[in-house]
Amino acid sequence: MTVSQTKRRFILIVFMISTFAIGMTEYVVTGLMTQFASDLNVNLATTGLLLSIYAISVAIFGPIVRIITIKLQPRSLLIGFMIVFIVSNSIAATAPNFEILLLSRLLSAVMHAPFFGLCMSIAYNLSTADKGPSAIAMVQGGLTIAIMLGVPFGSYIGGIFEWRYVFWLIVIIGIISLIGLVLVTPKQKSEVPPNIREELRVFKNPNVLMILAIVVFGFSGVFTAYTFLEPMLRDLSGFGVNEITIGLFLFGFGAVLGNFISGKTPPPLLTERLVLSLVILAIVLLLFTWLLPFKYIAFLMCLLFGAGTFGTTPILNSKIIIAGWEAPSLSGTISASVFNVANCLGATLSTLFLNIGASFMLITSIAGAMVLFGIILTMLTYKVENNKILNQQSG
Repeated sequence: MTVSQTKRRFILIVFMISTFAIGMTEYVVTGLMTQFASDLNVNLATTGLLLSIYAISVAIFGPIVRIITIKLQPRSLLIGFMIVFIVSNSIAATAPNFEILLLSRLLSAVMHAPFFGLCMSIAYNLSTADKGPSAIAMVQGGLTIAIMLGVPFGSYIGGIFEWRYVFWLIVIIGIISLIGLVLVTPKQKSEVPPNIREELRVFKNPNVLMILAIVVFGFSGVFTAYTFLEPMLRDLSGFGVNEITIGLFLFGFGAVLGNFISGKTPPPLLTERLVLSLVILAIVLLLFTWLLPFKYIAFLMCLLFGAGTFGTTPILNSKIIIAGWEAPSLSGTISASVFNVANCLGATLSTLFLNIGASFMLITSIAGAMVLFGIILTMLTYKVENNKILNQQSG
């Protein structure tokens, strides 16, 4: 679909505001764990379910919802999903107990992957081939800015006032996003209706399967560490509310830098840059808790942790969408869903380890080892891709 550069820019900005709201909903709980535990009378480890249940719900329901709605008009779907988002966060803001709060997270999770998938697919299709990764990075940019600004600001509001105000703020941003989606989202009609049977062939594509394995078994190490970042800063660095807010902001600032720098990667260099990002991330995680007791170094580690984490995501998203050519309607949702499989796996592992008395140092060491395994899988993927290129050239 061809649109003017000005209109394309406005569309991407609205998508960024929307993904900012959704990203804030997903991640802001990491800065509110202590408040949830105190106000809703649950232990700290249990609050990790707010991340893990959200993530697994995205992973399970995302593809199902997208398959059910695959023949519906993308613009109408985005608007409908944003309405669901606003309702779910209104429920969260008024939740009388932990169970209702968890239920509101489940409702938000249902629309997460299809919404991100549609935004990434539309953004990619509105761009030239060389601008595709940067368009995906723009969509992902809303999420990273949410981590940079939304999470620390939400943590600050929760620390100074109470956590319910955070969800009301998200509702307001959701309403602004809804208005933007109504005004600028283009109506797209495919000349050939999507064929779900053909699109599901993507799961037989070895390149796609290898990339999904990198996300699930490598990127999941990020959330093994990130889930309890706020308690780590509180306990190991001795930080109070203001310093925790700065640490979370620096993680988010690093995330924004990593996302937009990686988003400029040319398609032929995606795998090489992915290896570099994962190496940086593994080193940061393996050193993380050793260096947190040193105040200013702790701030630096938060920055590097964010940069390494979100230096990988636009590359992996781009690789899934490019490799999954069989599934133009489904590949974006698959990408968003599999990241949340990784998020759930990481959050669940860290919660289990914390419940059995594991130290934060052991948890981050396991996280680093998982990312190292992701590097090995990436090297194998690189070999598979090179062999495919050689076979095509010889053929």
